[in-house]
Amino acid sequence: MDFKRLTLTASASLIAIIATACGGTNTASNSPSTATVPSDLSISSFTQDFSYMPNLKGLVTAGHGMVGVILPDTTSSVRYVAYDQPYLTQAFTAAGYSSSQFKIDNAQGVEAQQLQIAQADISAGATVLIMDPLNSNVGSQIQTLAASKGVKVISYDRATFTGTSTYYVSFDNPAVGKLIGQGFLDCVTAWGVKNPQVFTLDGGQNSDPNAVDFAKGYNSVVWGDSVAQETIGKTNSAGAKLVGEKVATDWKNDVGATIFQQAFTANKNINATIEANDGLANAVIQVLKHSNVKAKSVPTTGQDASLDGMANILTDYQCGSVYKAVYLEAQDAVALATVLRAGDTPPSGLVNGTTSPPSGVTGSQQPASLLVPIWVNKANMESTVIKDKFVDVATLCSKVGAAVCTANGIS
Repeated sequence: MDFKRLTLTASASLIAIIATACGGTNTASNSPSTATVPSDLSISSFTQDFSYMPNLKGLVTAGHGMVGVILPDTTSSVRYVAYDQPYLTQAFTAAGYSSSQFKIDNAQGVEAQQLQIAQADISAGATVLIMDPLNSNVGSQIQTLAASKGVKVISYDRATFTGTSTYYVSFDNPAVGKLIGQGFLDCVTAWGVKNPQVFTLDGGQNSDPNAVDFAKGYNSVVWGDSVAQETIGKTNSAGAKLVGEKVATDWKNDVGATIFQQAFTANKNINATIEANDGLANAVIQVLKHSNVKAKSVPTTGQDASLDGMANILTDYQCGSVYKAVYLEAQDAVALATVLRAGDTPPSGLVNGTTSPPSGVTGSQQPASLLVPIWVNKANMESTVIKDKFVDVATLCSKVGAAVCTANGIS
């Protein structure tokens, strides 16, 4: 059935009326759609003011069914409540969706609940699901369920490598990792760290394939090896040595804090660290502070451009963070969902790449829409996360002190 149709021709309408009057089936909805995918739709279309989204109203009208969004939790990152939910809502609304045509839920960190939400959405008429899976297990379960019902799936921010109707919307994960790695190397130099003894705290590689790509990215830059886990004792040309690398399972900050506390207690020579996100960086920083380590002594890294991350950067405990503008990701996901909901083929400017499962992970390559991340530090914080209002400047300056903000040109 073709759901792309915007209008009926007079003849088609007449046929439908006659067919209905005679007890037949209304086949007018099989007419070709008059809505077309905008020729300029690409990953570059989206802006902070959501001004492109109204261009999709024709496709929204032509589409069929509801779009269900299932976010993972409220603990692994503040982004899902503070940014994803409101930005997704804004993107849907700007594109012309009514409140009954989309639904956004949060699984609260419970796999069974995430699957139940997917089941409920499909039962309620969802024709497209946007899911940020808690892990690959529940992601595959949802994809299998959706495929059995003819529902398209967009794996949002975390990839799902099963099925033939699954798309991926996120930022370029290896590029995120490479920004972390280069930011770390630059910081080691800028902070004058001598004979770096490096400890790496990886993200949830046990449940999130993205974490593997992040690690491959920063390990390739720092150590020259595109691997998820580097060999302990590895050195690089700058004289750095890897003295430890551990995974904070499921991206849990408390797990990361325990891992680093044990490592630092056992080896006080650790003087440089790599972390996969701001939450883990903050966990490490708290350990360092409790051990009376001064600012601008031990580099840390991260991603997500969180409030704590920006505060730690301004107070010289963190080198930088990868900024992944959620408002871009939200619009990208809604745009792709709108094209799929209308039964159209996404243009190459929007689905501009692919993502493949890491070595050892069962699955297949999936089409992907990959956005461009940015490394944020003191030098460009004002022109990126502050300008975009991703971090509230008043809250940030209250946290670090007005003098610190003024010294860094943040107002």
